[in-house]
Amino acid sequence: MVESSDPSMRTVTVELGDDRTYPVHVGRGAVTRLAELIPERSRRVAIVTQSGIPHTIDTGRDQRVFVIGDGEASKTLSTIESLCESFAEWNLTRADAVIGLGGGLVTDVAGFAASVYHRGLPVIHVSTSLLGQIDAAIGGKTGVNLPQGKNLVGAYWQPRGVICDTEFLDTLPEREWRCGMGELAKYHWLGGGRLDELDLDDRVAQCVRIKAEVVASDERESSRRAILNYGHTLGHAIEVAGDHQLRHGEAVAIGLIYAAELAQSLGRITADDVAEHRRVVAGYGLPTQIPDDLGDDELITLMGRDKKVLDAGLTFVLDGPNGVEVVHSVDPELVRSTLAALR
Repeated sequence: MVESSDPSMRTVTVELGDDRTYPVHVGRGAVTRLAELIPERSRRVAIVTQSGIPHTIDTGRDQRVFVIGDGEASKTLSTIESLCESFAEWNLTRADAVIGLGGGLVTDVAGFAASVYHRGLPVIHVSTSLLGQIDAAIGGKTGVNLPQGKNLVGAYWQPRGVICDTEFLDTLPEREWRCGMGELAKYHWLGGGRLDELDLDDRVAQCVRIKAEVVASDERESSRRAILNYGHTLGHAIEVAGDHQLRHGEAVAIGLIYAAELAQSLGRITADDVAEHRRVVAGYGLPTQIPDDLGDDELITLMGRDKKVLDAGLTFVLDGPNGVEVVHSVDPELVRSTLAALR
């Protein structure tokens, strides 16, 4: 990972195999770097966004805006089909480009559509949410949901670059802000340290640095990259079981507390470590308890469908003496009994 900075901008370079790299520009006014990320040969740029995104961009090319629906209910294969049909009607070619302008849902969908249309178009992400800037827009993971679970269909498709203009966060609704903080909280245990002591631009840049380093070491989540799912096993189950009444970051926050409690039950961390998890999560104003209407049986079934599961038992990303790592074959009865700690 290579990094350069000036007083108002931080640029983190994501380094992949085969000499592939791309920049992530972080800071107020970072959107002014957008034009340099669009391929010179691109005559047309398809901008994928949502109606509630209060931002517009000028690519300097022939551009058209494609609006997708709001919420997880729109993160589906039918949305991808509709986008690709619209691209074809506009005669978008392999020489052109796609921009995802929005939060994590938008960049997931735009990236997946770009990966499959004409078997792959260049994509650039202009992330307008905290969640997207610190996580979803970086690393090339794209995908949509099925009724059986989140992000079960997708592709790895690296962007040409990512814009994290923190000025966009000035208009972020309070709940969207908390949602991003839930994702940010996990980075405390992935090498970020006391992120809550940094200013916003440095906090975002530090999360980007961590994710860039992890992605560079394991682009396709064959091993180490799975640590980025810290807190997500229960978090995703809560989202699906609760029909997304809790937002992603809110559910992940509960998942972080659960992962800490489970790790303590396995003798991997101490009670003080669990208390630190609770301090960080509560300090960001995030929930720490499982909603009463979500039953243990359904949550355990959904956790068993997690993409990390390889064998009998359940699989979690857990803290421990060697840091955060993937732990397989966790006893389902221990998983069940630990749920009580969050009731």
